[in-house]
Amino acid sequence: MQIPIRDATMEALYMQDSYLREFEATVKEVNDGKYVMLDQTAFYPSSGGQPHDTGILTRIFDNKDFRVVFVGKFSGMISHEVNEEGLQLGDKIKGYIDWDRRYKLMRMHTAAHILSGVIEQETGALITGNQLDLDKSRLDFNLEDFDREKIPRYFEESNKAVDKDLPIKVSFLPREEAMKDQSLFKLVAGFPHQVQTIRIVDIVGLVKEADGGTHVHSTKEVGHLKFLRAENKGKDNRRVYYELE
Repeated sequence: MQIPIRDATMEALYMQDSYLREFEATVKEVNDGKYVMLDQTAFYPSSGGQPHDTGILTRIFDNKDFRVVFVGKFSGMISHEVNEEGLQLGDKIKGYIDWDRRYKLMRMHTAAHILSGVIEQETGALITGNQLDLDKSRLDFNLEDFDREKIPRYFEESNKAVDKDLPIKVSFLPREEAMKDQSLFKLVAGFPHQVQTIRIVDIVGLVKEADGGTHVHSTKEVGHLKFLRAENKGKDNRRVYYELE
């Protein structure tokens, strides 16, 4: 699951609005010609199992396009790797997200929360890791007694949640307040990050947790989850692969 990050040096616009496809910004830093930092961005950086966005940065004064091929977070700053040099400090740009890619990952991410929420309710298991992708994704969780015959039930219950069209709400809590409710933290590793504002994603009526990734507005947008296979990855670690129909 994604780590909820609020950064004072740059506004991560996707934290407030996962559906934002275009935005304007100013170049704040350029490293080695191709690594561009902006004063604000809607591009999601590779983090917590969710792959980075791709898209275009268009320099406004001459409409020159720079393709964004990778986005990462380094020392608290989101860096956009572009396909060629040319952007300079102070340039005004317009950013365009590759929406088809982003939306598939949003659906996959919300699906992971639905499935993990059902598994936690059924077994008490917490998340040990995950990896989202465009075609299939995986979810890892800690469970000593792993009954493979129960997996179809987890997916059946997940798809019932999809069909209910549950709303998904995003809010923010001061760290001190959020830490009073440990049910918000679904990772086995806990919450070691020293951010002062924590983002909460609530699939209303199913699962509410700290998270920093992108999501759809309601479970109906996800589509049905389809079980692919399950693996044992250690003494207590289990892995489930799924795709979306």
